[in-house]
Amino acid sequence: MSTPSDVLHSLLDPPRYSAARMAAGKALSWRHRVLHRRRREDVVLEHIGGRPLVVVPSVFNPRLMRTGAFFARQLGPALLRADAEVLDMGTGSGVCAVHAAAHVRRVVAVDINPAAVRCTLINALINGLDNRIEVLHGDLFEPLEGRRFDVILFNPPFLQGVPRDDADRAWRSIDVAERFAAELRRHLRPAGYALLLLSNYGGASEFWGQLRRRGLAMTVVAQKSYINEKLTLLKVDVRES
Repeated sequence: MSTPSDVLHSLLDPPRYSAARMAAGKALSWRHRVLHRRRREDVVLEHIGGRPLVVVPSVFNPRLMRTGAFFARQLGPALLRADAEVLDMGTGSGVCAVHAAAHVRRVVAVDINPAAVRCTLINALINGLDNRIEVLHGDLFEPLEGRRFDVILFNPPFLQGVPRDDADRAWRSIDVAERFAAELRRHLRPAGYALLLLSNYGGASEFWGQLRRRGLAMTVVAQKSYINEKLTLLKVDVRES
C-alpha cells in the first residue's frame, strides 16, 4: 500500500510523454515565443482573474508563462484567512500579491529584481491595494529578519544553473530550493504554512527533497496538466510530517 509520501512523490515525477506529444509541445512553445515576443520585451497590460496587471521588461509575465496566472487563481478564502499576513516570495509582477491582498489583511512582497519591485508597486496602486501591500527588494528572506507570516507564497525558479541576468532569475538558480527550505520555519507562525508551486518542467524533486529533509509535511492543493507540463500547488506545513 502506498504511503502519502509515495503518492505525493509520484505526482511530482515527470510523466513519460509520448514522442508525438513532446513534439507537439515543442512546436507550441516555439509558436508561443515568436507570436508573443513583443509582450516579453515591451511594457504590456495583462488581465488575470479580472485584475489589470502591468508587466515590464525583465519581469516574468504570469500570463505568458502560465504558472503565475494558475497560482493567482487559486488564492481565495479557501486558502487564505481574512486576518492573515501573507508573504509573496519572488513576487515578480506582483500577480499573487495583488490577488492575495484582495482577501487578507496584509501582504509583504519581495523580489531580488529591482524592476519587479517597481512593477509590483505599480500593480498594487492600479488595483487599489497599495494600502495592503508592502514591497521590499532583496534575496529570498534576506530583508525579513525577525518577521513571521501566516502564509508564504512561492512560485520559484525551476531550472538549476547560474542566472544570466535579472530576467533569467525567474527561471534559474543554483541553490534556491535549499535556502528556502532551510529558512522556512523561521518565518512561519506556529499554525502557518507555505503554498509552493512546482512544475515537472524543472526541479520539483529538489524542492521535495529539501523540504522532506527538514521534516515538513506536504499535501497537494491543486494541479493542472498541459500538453507538455504539469503544475502542482503544494501546501507545506511546519508541523512534522
